[in-house]
Amino acid sequence: MRTPTDRRWCERVTVEFRNTGGSPVRSGTVTFGTHIIGALGVDWATITSARPLPAPIPAGATKRETYTVCVDAWRVPLGMHIDTRDVTATDAHGTRR
Repeated sequence: MRTPTDRRWCERVTVEFRNTGGSPVRSGTVTFGTHIIGALGVDWATITSARPLPAPIPAGATKRETYTVCVDAWRVPLGMHIDTRDVTATDAHGTRR
């Protein structure tokens, strides 16, 4: 779920993490792909950023976390906005979850 902020170059992104493995996830990384969208709907660029997973996540459990995702303000002139469309989670071993 995405929620706008008072800055056009930021948004709050809520992600639900579901550990489907048989052991707890103790650490890892969440990678966001944030698209810069022009006034006419053109996707001008995708900027990636990363944050730590909300660990630990027990085996079979679900955890929800809200992140404020921002890009450099100069990348989003008036009339443009961002859209965080891509979210990938990997554990400390590099396994996509």
